[in-house]
Amino acid sequence: MAQTSTMQAEARTGHKWVYLFEEGSAEMRELLGGKGAGCAGMTRAGLPVPPGFTITTEACVAYYGAGNQFPESMWDQTLEALSTIEQKTGRRLGDPADPLLVSVRSGARASMPGMMDTVLNLGLNDASVEGLGRLTSNPRFAYDAYRRFISLFGRIVQGIPAEKFDHVFDAAKERAGVEQDPELSADQLQSVVAEFKDVARRETGSDFPTDPIEQLRQAIQAVFGSWMGRRAVDYRRAEKIPDEWGTAVNVQTMVFGNMGEDSGTGVAFTRNPSTGEKLLYGNFLANAQGEDVVAGIRNAEPISAMEAHNPQVYAEFERYAAQLERAYRDMQDLEFTVERGKLYMLQTRSGKRTGRAAVKIAVDMVAEGILSKDEALLRVEPRHVEQLLLPRFDEAAKAEAEGAGHLVARGVPASPGAAVGEAVFDPDRAAERVESGARVILVRPETSPDDFHGMIGARGILTSRGGTSSHAAVVARGLGKPCIVGAESVRVDLDRRVLSVDGREVSEGDVISIDGGTGEVLLGEITTVEPNFAEDRDLQQVLSWADERRRLGTWANADRARDAIRAREFGAEGIGLCRTEHMFEEPERLPFVRQMILNAAAAKRDPDARRHYLAALEKLLGYQRGDFKELLQAMDGRPVIIRLLDPPLHEFLPKYEDLLVDVTEMRVRGETGPARDEREELLQAVAQMREANPMLGLRGCRLGILYPEINEMQVRAILEAAVELKQEGRHPHPEIMIPLIGDIRELRRVQEQLVQVAREVEARAGTDVDYKFGTMIEIPRAAITADKIAEEAEFFSFGTNDLTQTVYGFSRDDAEGKFLGFYQDQKILPNNPFQVLDPEGVGALVEMGVQRGRSTRPDLEIGICGEHGGDPESIAFCHKVGLNYVSASPYRVPIARLAAAQAAIREG
Repeated sequence: MAQTSTMQAEARTGHKWVYLFEEGSAEMRELLGGKGAGCAGMTRAGLPVPPGFTITTEACVAYYGAGNQFPESMWDQTLEALSTIEQKTGRRLGDPADPLLVSVRSGARASMPGMMDTVLNLGLNDASVEGLGRLTSNPRFAYDAYRRFISLFGRIVQGIPAEKFDHVFDAAKERAGVEQDPELSADQLQSVVAEFKDVARRETGSDFPTDPIEQLRQAIQAVFGSWMGRRAVDYRRAEKIPDEWGTAVNVQTMVFGNMGEDSGTGVAFTRNPSTGEKLLYGNFLANAQGEDVVAGIRNAEPISAMEAHNPQVYAEFERYAAQLERAYRDMQDLEFTVERGKLYMLQTRSGKRTGRAAVKIAVDMVAEGILSKDEALLRVEPRHVEQLLLPRFDEAAKAEAEGAGHLVARGVPASPGAAVGEAVFDPDRAAERVESGARVILVRPETSPDDFHGMIGARGILTSRGGTSSHAAVVARGLGKPCIVGAESVRVDLDRRVLSVDGREVSEGDVISIDGGTGEVLLGEITTVEPNFAEDRDLQQVLSWADERRRLGTWANADRARDAIRAREFGAEGIGLCRTEHMFEEPERLPFVRQMILNAAAAKRDPDARRHYLAALEKLLGYQRGDFKELLQAMDGRPVIIRLLDPPLHEFLPKYEDLLVDVTEMRVRGETGPARDEREELLQAVAQMREANPMLGLRGCRLGILYPEINEMQVRAILEAAVELKQEGRHPHPEIMIPLIGDIRELRRVQEQLVQVAREVEARAGTDVDYKFGTMIEIPRAAITADKIAEEAEFFSFGTNDLTQTVYGFSRDDAEGKFLGFYQDQKILPNNPFQVLDPEGVGALVEMGVQRGRSTRPDLEIGICGEHGGDPESIAFCHKVGLNYVSASPYRVPIARLAAAQAAIREG
């Protein structure tokens, strides 16, 4: 009858907001959220799932759209679904004789572990707690459940700081002379309940609500509200989850793991989420509720310990775990409760995992026949690959530190990796220190969802309590950050901002090192070393599959031979950008660079200045020839795009302001002589070169037009280096890029000069060189007139850093420092456009440039060499518009290889 009423309510409004678990399915993730879809899937599969229902993500979106009001008929459908649950269980919410208790949990479509709110044991009041105690013959259990409910409801729904309840509870344990929660008696817990209600009255100005229906209404509102809470918003920003998705709300019959030693609760993964090893991994806690495990309130036992408590239940759980992994074809994160010897499954979802685990699980599941190669490639996220490229501690340095007595503690290794930073004990201060550029290790007794903003920027996380399924462990694995939990020897004093171990103290600001793979905490900074990329067999397997699937080439930005060698080790197929200005910054070259600059303008009219100018260029020619030979040799047989000098010349000179101070002080002191004359001359030269907007001033091809000898020197060095390599039997492929072209006539002028130089070098050497001339498309006009520019250019490289600046009218340094973060917070911009390519504006110009360029030259080689070349979203766009390659920093080449393959798979 209740289900019929639900259908009638739905018919009245034409929209279904609430689904019983048996009405949903595992495929309804977008509507029911991950938790709701998981419960529906397990219910349909016949697993023991406590009855419940889900309020949809659409209801959450409608709630915010209506000004934080439930959408029409949602509450009626909720009450009718509740009535169905009451009929199934034979209990009624608030019944003083046989009360139904429920949990109210969040559940977004994307896993957001610990980021939103949960209320347990809802439905208790002073009457029903007595009934629960009589019904179970366990008044201690009843009052334990009641005190948990008041503290959760008070914190989550009423906004009371958790510390208010914690102080009362800790004081009660101290008065009783006990350390563990289960050691408190029923009478002592009853006193705690009374004190908790006093806390709620003082903090809110009203009595704690006793009407279970009103409790339910407020709890649902609080869960909806947690979608826009700070920690959830911070997490979505980090994970790029849209605000528009909303969260579902799951209302589920409570089962209790705190009814005695034959009860318990746990969280487990079907494979190790840190290493990927195929075994059950997680925590179990006898006589406890789920929050004790997740929050790390009590240090739990390994999941295997459940077998000793109840072998039959453990065997049943093993069967369900295997069944769910087969059904979902992925490593599962499971929550369960054992109530008086009966197992209940509360949740299944794809588990968060480290990069190491993600890669191993993907490779193993292909070998086991569970996944195809394409599916495995989509399971590994680009950031997982990035994690595997991060440094680890040097074993010799760590051993030396241990020998010196710097190993101060060991905890539970929860997320692998090496992290060094100053110890910080508060998430707000951690976020502030990170913002100022500091390396931070966040140290807490245990973390809660409210700590997320401090965790996200920290290098690593250390807690004195908790297990491998605690909040700190789960979030750290998801973020790819090293983490140690359950370091029981560590005493964390938040008031003094100190951690102590056996009399040794570490104060806030002191540097510590943590090894998330071994659980070791060391004083001071331990040297790190790079991982052995070539010997990582699982990663190499995944990347070889990616190379089979991708269409985009993956090149690298490299200014020196050592960078190119590293890039090639990472799988780079070419160099997409060599910035020659970085070669000019070497200390032994800077005097000649400055000599060139200071004489360039006068060289047209002053023979003496021209002599100095040409002498400097000749000296730089030798340096550049050596640079280019090493670079081309490192990439033998592969293309190397070399950009001619791009920045304004004054960037190689001292700053005007610094020179002015020096000269003024010399004048005041009355100094004379060559030193002052040199500074005066330099000040005058820099003053003449100053520009109101250097980014749009005398730079790029404009420099080459005014001072053609600079470009000619560089092209001669490139071609002479290539000739030498060719004579040595090598296969150089230089591609010469002329920067900042905005008009075809600029390109023609510069290219005519440089082609003549190239021919002279070839003629003198008596051999041909395989070279190209092309341009960087970084000005909107160049993209718009790409068909004209392609008449001369043999290749295009989109410089999307500058193109973004010129399209938006942003100065990157000013925008990122002043307002881009605010723009993202206010949803004016979805992303930082310097990190993720703007598809509607900048992307439209890129696509236009591709189409128009190839309309003139169908075989035109086109790539991208800005920072976007290493961003997975931007790489997907580059694949879509038909670029030949993306070019990224050497360490992002493996990430680009995977992202390019994923773009090809998703297109198919």
